Amino acid sequence: MNLSHIEHIGIAVKNIDEAIKFWEKQLGMKCYSIEEVKDQKVRTAFFKVGQSKIELLESTDPEGPIGKFVEKKGEGIHHMAIAVEGLAGNLDELAGKGVQLIDKAPRKGAEGLNIAFLHPKATGGVLLELCEDPNK
Repeated sequence: MNLSHIEHIGIAVKNIDEAIKFWEKQLGMKCYSIEEVKDQKVRTAFFKVGQSKIELLESTDPEGPIGKFVEKKGEGIHHMAIAVEGLAGNLDELAGKGVQLIDKAPRKGAEGLNIAFLHPKATGGVLLELCEDPNK
């Protein structure tokens, strides 16, 4: 696998506007993008930290994955994303090694990235997202 860096850390929040205020006012960071990903039932906000990012996630539907996560576990770290090259091939390789996948094929995520999630049962309890920039 060709992993390049931690793409982002995803943090589930109840209210993205309130969460943005904390990151901007208390930590001095700048939110550079807010986006709704309708098929994932989520609104996202991004902050740069060096080469990596912080992604805030607010559910747009209580039955969506973030809504269910916040209801069950509360606000907090939801997932870690790693940037990769050749996402589809990496998924095939992992499946061939018996790794449990949530996504067997890449799908569109925030910021136009192709994404796929690995099941936490396969990763020691961490929801791991693999991301590929289709423009690179």
